[in-house]
Amino acid sequence: MQASELRIGCCGFPEPLARYTRSFPVVEVQQTFYQPPQIRTLEKWRVQVEFTLKAWQLITHESSSPTYRRLREKLNEKQLREAGAFRPSAVVLHAWQRTLECARALASRVILFQCPARFTPTDEHKSNLRRFFHEIQKGMEVPAAGEFVYVWEPRGEWPPEEVRALCEELNLVHGVDPLQQLPATRGLGYFRLHGQTGYRYRYHDEDLARLREIAKPFSPCYILFNNLSMLADAKRLLRLIQRM
Repeated sequence: MQASELRIGCCGFPEPLARYTRSFPVVEVQQTFYQPPQIRTLEKWRVQVEFTLKAWQLITHESSSPTYRRLREKLNEKQLREAGAFRPSAVVLHAWQRTLECARALASRVILFQCPARFTPTDEHKSNLRRFFHEIQKGMEVPAAGEFVYVWEPRGEWPPEEVRALCEELNLVHGVDPLQQLPATRGLGYFRLHGQTGYRYRYHDEDLARLREIAKPFSPCYILFNNLSMLADAKRLLRLIQRM
């Protein structure tokens, strides 16, 4: 694997964007998950760096999620009941359309759908997931089929074979921390490093070397750090690759 096929960066901005882009080719935008910024704000961010982004939480997370504390959108009781878990509802469709607008404003190709641990492999959840992705890949109200890569990060107790089958059926990339669980899909890789023992974990050189080996079959392979020392760890991985 050529170093250029590894796209290393951070989940969020650990330093000002202008400085960040001197070191890294990609960043995963987090603001779009909590409350999508104004389109004109996103358009100002467009620089010589690739943006991937997290889909708005109204698609994936139910209103009981603590992440809704950072939501500024005013939702009525019906919308709160129908938000999240990929439900076939107007509020989820609205959230998808806003996510699309953000992706296009940033010229993003990759959209991450990160699920909470409570999104488990129930029949209802799998039905919602299938319906949502079948519909958006047909275009829904805003044509988008083939325009984006959709990454699904399940965080509940999902059997690997079930994740693999759903990804194949719905044309999804399995977003995963590969040091915790091996990816269920091949081709494009999307790795999110959450810390071996939690957010404060600092990756050891042995961890980074193993990560480099796991990434070899994937092309391209996004490696995005999402821990407290994300900036330092991502830079160390870059230096490791440059020495190889």
